Amino acid sequence: MTNMPAEMMAAGEVTASYHDLWQVEASFRMSKTDLAARPMFVRTEDAIEAHLTVVFTALAVARAAQQRTGASIRAIVRGLRVLRSATVTINGAAQTFAPEIPAEQQEILDALRS
Repeated sequence: MTNMPAEMMAAGEVTASYHDLWQVEASFRMSKTDLAARPMFVRTEDAIEAHLTVVFTALAVARAAQQRTGASIRAIVRGLRVLRSATVTINGAAQTFAPEIPAEQQEILDALRS
């Protein structure tokens, strides 16, 4: 429901606008929960701009990951969090051990690469 006159905006446009608003609200919820973005108490203009750049970049990356995988960012993070590699150095010789990647996690990684 809207108080806009019908001649100003057609019903389909109103619906599309509300859908866009819902996307914005979902993005803010995602930034607070899944991305764990919290208020930063910064005072300089450069620091504020830097913080906003980081938050919106994380949001863009999260949205791209969701579109590529079809999964929520929470599911992607939980699925990939278990993958760990290790580098062991003995007498100056370093050996890196890659994680064994199960099929489910490999599907996520493949989708993210595309």
